[in-house]
Amino acid sequence: MNKDSKIYVAGHNGMVGSAIVRKLKLQGFSNIYTEDKQYLDLTQQNEVKNFFNDVQPEYVFLAAAKVGGIKYNAKNPGEFIYENLSIQTNVIHESYKHNVKKLCFLGSACIYPKVTEMPIREEYLLTAPLEPSNEPYAIAKIAGLKMCEYYRKQYGFKSFAVMPANLYGPNDNFKVDHGHVIPGLITKMVDHKMLDYPVVTCWGDGTPTREFLHVDDLADAVVYLMNNYNGSEFLNIGSGYEISMKELAELIKELTGYKGNLVWDSSMPNGTPKRVMDNSKLLNMGWQPKIKFVEGLYDTIQWYKEKYEKN
Repeated sequence: MNKDSKIYVAGHNGMVGSAIVRKLKLQGFSNIYTEDKQYLDLTQQNEVKNFFNDVQPEYVFLAAAKVGGIKYNAKNPGEFIYENLSIQTNVIHESYKHNVKKLCFLGSACIYPKVTEMPIREEYLLTAPLEPSNEPYAIAKIAGLKMCEYYRKQYGFKSFAVMPANLYGPNDNFKVDHGHVIPGLITKMVDHKMLDYPVVTCWGDGTPTREFLHVDDLADAVVYLMNNYNGSEFLNIGSGYEISMKELAELIKELTGYKGNLVWDSSMPNGTPKRVMDNSKLLNMGWQPKIKFVEGLYDTIQWYKEKYEKN
């Protein structure tokens, strides 16, 4: 990419898209195109086609998606598969039709089997059943990475997909019923501290482990790949840092200053028992994560507190 290349970031209001926009601006890219959902519905093919006709972007970061935590996924499976399939199909196809030079599709670690060898290598895709609680989202993301693969194979369209570890950071979805584990726990503990509530209830039994990646590290990685990667394989992006849900909850309790008790509700789902990515392919290309987990988590908590106080 040149500094004046036309770059379209789909999903710029979300956690991932906003981080990519920040990273591009920090690196001096000045021709960044975004559009709010009220003016461009990516699930509508004609609207996407008209946008590409008007803008004619050269590079596309496809970070737009319908996302949510275990509970929200389980309650809205039809919405998750329809909206995500529609968004990515329209953007990838119109990118190809309008001669985009390269497209980066943002996937998710949930594409991998519920039970598989650790750390998870790219080759483990479709080798065993998925985690049922987020299957609709995972199936949509698998379709997206395969669409990139097949469009490259049939049409020579330069597109690639990346699968990040569990993400966290500023501009995440902090709604308890909709968001993922880190923003959900931050919201509960900051709010319960403010309201002097004595107990925070956490889902599951605390035993599952996850690898977490700060969203600014993800943004750094995808911009790096857009500039340096010309392969066809999808790539994992991880931090190498793994923590159990119990340890995570205790750490957030410490960093927020919450003094109440943590209670684990084992009647609620645990999700996948363990998920750690093998990102050796990316590391061998010269990229390294930079943000330490405790520092990134503290900064995320401070971001939420500032937002909470404003509201």
